[in-house]
Amino acid sequence: MSYIILAILFLLSGFFMKLSDDLFDDKQDLKFASLFGVLCAIASACATVYSNQAAYIFIAILIGNLIALKVDGIHHIITLALFMVICLVVGIPELNTVILLVCILSAFCDEVGHELISKITDNRFLNLFFEYRFVMKVVILLLALCGIFDVWIFLCFIFFEMAYEIAGVTFEKLG
Repeated sequence: MSYIILAILFLLSGFFMKLSDDLFDDKQDLKFASLFGVLCAIASACATVYSNQAAYIFIAILIGNLIALKVDGIHHIITLALFMVICLVVGIPELNTVILLVCILSAFCDEVGHELISKITDNRFLNLFFEYRFVMKVVILLLALCGIFDVWIFLCFIFFEMAYEIAGVTFEKLG
């Protein structure tokens, strides 16, 4: 699988993840939230089982959200279950525990910071930093600059984030 296909999987995953969340949170539409959650799980799991670097990112996002108690709807549980089934059936690449823990910690910090920072400070930089969940972006960039990750995986992660934001804007305009 080329980086182009991997980038497409990251794009689809980010887009479907945001649509699933917004449909459930804003419209209470369990059916379509679950459908987009399933599509997110498929795209994320395909990337995870193909690339160990993608596996670090998607597994970290999953575990970081679990620890932050952000898995808060049946659509999340359906998405989580399908992701896990695909990964268990196909198998995930071998991962370094330390790198995985660093990625999980960054995802967890993003989720907690996203919820709390604006409540405890008026600092514009910090609010924007956590509003757009930059901790994991910085960590993935640093891992790429250190040669642990390929710079292309960082770009794929940026595509994921861009698609996530585009889905949010699209949802607001259509909703």
